[in-house]
Amino acid sequence: MKILIIEDDSAISGFLAKGLKENGYTVEIAGTGEDGLFLLNSESFDAAVIDIMLPGIDGLSVIEQLRGSGHSLPILVLSAKRSVDDRVAGLQRGGDDYLVKPFSFSELLARLQALLRRSLVKAESASIDAYGISIDIVSREVRRDGELIDLNPKEFSLLEYLVRNQGMVLSKTMIMEHVWGYDFDPQTNVVDVLVSRLRGKIDRETDRKLIQTIRGVGYVFRDK
Repeated sequence: MKILIIEDDSAISGFLAKGLKENGYTVEIAGTGEDGLFLLNSESFDAAVIDIMLPGIDGLSVIEQLRGSGHSLPILVLSAKRSVDDRVAGLQRGGDDYLVKPFSFSELLARLQALLRRSLVKAESASIDAYGISIDIVSREVRRDGELIDLNPKEFSLLEYLVRNQGMVLSKTMIMEHVWGYDFDPQTNVVDVLVSRLRGKIDRETDRKLIQTIRGVGYVFRDK
């Protein structure tokens, strides 16, 4: 899932991005309200974390413009303002939740997951199911034929990417960019290693091998 952080404090945005990536999310950062609006209007995101005090267009104005143009993505408001009136204003102007600085990352993650869960339930897409694999996007639980499988964040991200694109051959470059968020280095074998680990958990002790290698091209998730 893809999260946009709109925050002008690079220390905070870097801290958030690192934590979210470690938990399997894809993250982009905007340092101004204008840049945030541009990204939200040109790319698809599953949620946004928006600071109120931004240079140029402030966070509440960003939220108002988004809601006015029909964007319904979940928004978690960040602010150093802690009065009841400030929190009410943040929610009334379109925020879905309000978190006061300073905050713990674990609380932010829990609040963000709650927003995503509600959003996905409304969209009836809180889980992905294919060939006996069931993925709960918010709780990040994976089961095969009902049996719980323990995956780390990168394994989860890879499996979700494969299942969402089932039947499509995904190159190592595509996987690298999606899972790690940077360009593919042909000298590294991290993709092969990650695929091997995931296979060991998903396809172990079964004749139905769902993660298949297309020699010289990449990998595909399918049941044949």
